Amino acid sequence: MIENYLKWHSPNLGKEFEMLVFGDKGFPMLLFPTSMGRYYESKDFGLIDAIRWFIEEGRIKVYCPDSIDAESWYCTDISPAQRAFNHHCYDKLLREEILPRMEDETGYQRIVAAGCSFGGYHAANFAFRYPDKVSYLLSLSGIFDIKGRVDGHYDDNVYYHNPMDFMPGNQHEDLWRMGIVLGVADNDVCRHSNEQFSRLLTEKKMAHWLDVRPHTSHDWPAWREMLPHYLSLIK
Repeated sequence: MIENYLKWHSPNLGKEFEMLVFGDKGFPMLLFPTSMGRYYESKDFGLIDAIRWFIEEGRIKVYCPDSIDAESWYCTDISPAQRAFNHHCYDKLLREEILPRMEDETGYQRIVAAGCSFGGYHAANFAFRYPDKVSYLLSLSGIFDIKGRVDGHYDDNVYYHNPMDFMPGNQHEDLWRMGIVLGVADNDVCRHSNEQFSRLLTEKKMAHWLDVRPHTSHDWPAWREMLPHYLSLIK
């Protein structure tokens, strides 16, 4: 399996940024780490091995970016407004620095956005903000409401990066073209969040699959089962 390590100076973050890329062709997938996870987390916890067949067969090319959660939503040493602004800068990095690379290297103009736990938030936020650039959303045990990380603060950066808030009024036509999977364990701290967001999508008449996995919990063994299953459904 081809693996490439990338490092560059991000103008949007004003610092060095790292990413791992697996494969050399196929549908591009942006795979986010969990809370404060690093770009190598999906490899270290066996998630890349779980989808190795898809990579080696040229079905997908996987981009694993670093996170800056420790400098944004999870950083209690800075103001909530600064947390939200820092995430906004991260979003610009994804949109302006990583997405064009994915398009150029694979020839695809739309991608798969995926992630586990807080990575599911990142995937959903990116997908719903840019539905013209995302064909499939695979959120595994994700959350969809970020307000618990901003201590009651509210501004445009919070609103526009909070799917529970901006999605009810989001009428972008490509939302109804997106393949959406909300995967969650039956014994999962994020189950209620997924069921709540599923109701929101249902009210908008957006087709999606709420997959509640029996006899599982919020952890890597469940995600290693979910992700290859979901990828097998992509046409």
